[in-house]
Amino acid sequence: MTSWVGRTAVEIAAAVREKRVTPREVVAEHLARIERLDGRVGAFRTVRAGAALAEADEVAARAGLDELPLAGVPVAVKDNLAVRGESMRVGSAATPDAPAERDHETVARLRAAGAVVVGLTNVPELCVFGTTEGVHGTARNPWDPARTAGGSSGGSAAAVAAGMVPIALGNDGMGSLRIPAANCGLVTIKPGREVVPAGIGDGDWFGMSENGPLATTVEDARLMLAVLAGTGTAPRPGTGTRRIAVSLRSPLAGVTVTRPYTAAVREAAGVLMKAGHQVRRADPPYPVSLGATALAHWTAGTAVDARGVDARLLTRRTRVHAAIGRRCEHTVRSGTGRERLRRRLEPFFAEYDVLLTPALARRSPKAAPWHERGWLWNVAANSAYSPLTPPWNLTGWPAMSVPFGTLPSGAPCAVQLVGRPGSEADLLEVAGQLEQRHPWRRTAPLE
Repeated sequence: MTSWVGRTAVEIAAAVREKRVTPREVVAEHLARIERLDGRVGAFRTVRAGAALAEADEVAARAGLDELPLAGVPVAVKDNLAVRGESMRVGSAATPDAPAERDHETVARLRAAGAVVVGLTNVPELCVFGTTEGVHGTARNPWDPARTAGGSSGGSAAAVAAGMVPIALGNDGMGSLRIPAANCGLVTIKPGREVVPAGIGDGDWFGMSENGPLATTVEDARLMLAVLAGTGTAPRPGTGTRRIAVSLRSPLAGVTVTRPYTAAVREAAGVLMKAGHQVRRADPPYPVSLGATALAHWTAGTAVDARGVDARLLTRRTRVHAAIGRRCEHTVRSGTGRERLRRRLEPFFAEYDVLLTPALARRSPKAAPWHERGWLWNVAANSAYSPLTPPWNLTGWPAMSVPFGTLPSGAPCAVQLVGRPGSEADLLEVAGQLEQRHPWRRTAPLE
């Protein structure tokens, strides 16, 4: 009997369209894996077993099945995006348990393409931090279960890395796709502004948050991005040699990047040089004030999202984060800090097509009850391991995380690719070249 666990979304959809397998068979096999493994991984807040099987049958009965790009593909959705008939808790006890009346636009697009939503995945409270734990569960890295999967799309990343779904939907406001993807050995892309519908929380963290795919291959990430963007076809890259800048420097003063991540970047740079690109060392002109700018935007976004909930039910770290953010909100809302950063970095990206950096500075923190710890503990832990993602939310430019190499523990290592506005297709093309020359095992060996 053919197993569909561990297959890519592209492979599954092709088999469903060709009637080699039914959507119900594919979904049932993935639901069985969730039931076996999620007690150890903690990816899901809720699993829609009965509803998913019924919806799989509806996909099978659709006219034009052979035209659905994600026919019968199981997908997980981050628990800050509405799924019709399910509550959206955003990792908190302070949010309402009422079912959503309609799908978020990105969920609707996935379903229209033939995907089946099997569940909603765990997030940290209000999707604030780069670790995923709280009242609804703890998401662990399937490659290293003693460590957090990352955040805030930690449950979605853990679900894909554990083979519970081939693709998942997440979003990224300060690195929330790229951080867990880097931890869990996945491919992701945070698209630039207005490529994919946002609609995340109340104002998308001042326009910094974007929805995007989590996948095991560049091909799956490209396909899912096309569906989310509503283009119908995968974005096409440019042709010819690209000018690639390689930087090992942390944008955050005082934070250093550990050897496994710098080694991965050097090796990736060698691969791209052999592929014919112009590769040279060059650091973006990060301003000294970047850390303060990032902190102000990070906290202010939380202040806005916390406004509509009962603060007494929020954890202490979230309350403190929001309280600090309320003092920054007026300045952040003006947008001047982000505009200054864009103007400072634009000349660099006029000279270079792609920036290659480490995805993280060090491996992720231990899977622990971080939600019970103080605000300073959480901010220090997050800043120490994930300083390289926030600049590209502040600018609104596309950025990817691509698995490349391994850590001493055997867990994945990763690099980050960044481009100017509109360069999503070029980033995916460069990521594909890295993947081709340095393939990564797609599913963590949990069984």
